[in-house]
Amino acid sequence: MNDDSRDFRRHLRQTMSLPAVMIWSRLKGRHADTPRFRREHPIGPYFADFYCAKAALVIEIDGASHGQGNRPARDEVRDAWMQARGLEIVRILAADVLHDPDDIVEGMLNLAKARIRERRGG
Repeated sequence: MNDDSRDFRRHLRQTMSLPAVMIWSRLKGRHADTPRFRREHPIGPYFADFYCAKAALVIEIDGASHGQGNRPARDEVRDAWMQARGLEIVRILAADVLHDPDDIVEGMLNLAKARIRERRGG
């Protein structure tokens, strides 16, 4: 990672949206037996809101702007690029996170565990 992308990642981590902060605050203190997620993780030319390497899982938190302008088309291109590299992308509405962040995090962890089992062939 070059200095520019490192600086940009730092900026993203410092300016996370409220729904992303709510998720991160619940993920960062997890026990060793739960899947590990990284926040604002670089993947090629993109940054994933949350990424679980063992599960090859990308979680994106979509606010209202994701439905405006050229954003849906850009998200499609980004998702296709990641899927071509074997990653699963799950998009979660920010409003759903605000409504029940604990349920969202539990779902993320369950999906990651299932993907890890699947990737191990069991």
